[in-house]
Amino acid sequence: MKRIYVAGPYSANNVMDVLRNIRYGIETSTKVLLAGFAPFCPWLDYHFVLSDHSEKLIVKDFYDYSLAWLEVSDAMLVLRGWQKSKGTLAEIERAKELDIPIYYELSALIKNES
Repeated sequence: MKRIYVAGPYSANNVMDVLRNIRYGIETSTKVLLAGFAPFCPWLDYHFVLSDHSEKLIVKDFYDYSLAWLEVSDAMLVLRGWQKSKGTLAEIERAKELDIPIYYELSALIKNES
């Protein structure tokens, strides 16, 4: 099963847009799973904040954790809105450095990685 790093915007200027980003990321990651891949879904990171140890976490912990998964991924799927996401832009650059294939459409990922 190929590992697919799903990248896209998480944060936003208001809570409603953050929640919409989370929903879209989880929905798309589910589609990646249903297509037969093993997705890494960074929108599920909020679970760590619900733990008893969340006060020990800083934003950099999440970035480092995500990049560790990106570095062992077989491909990357980038979701809409990536152009305005500093985190996603950095992830795209890292994927390029590692020669990880980058896709901007789920259909292209399925066609080329199945």
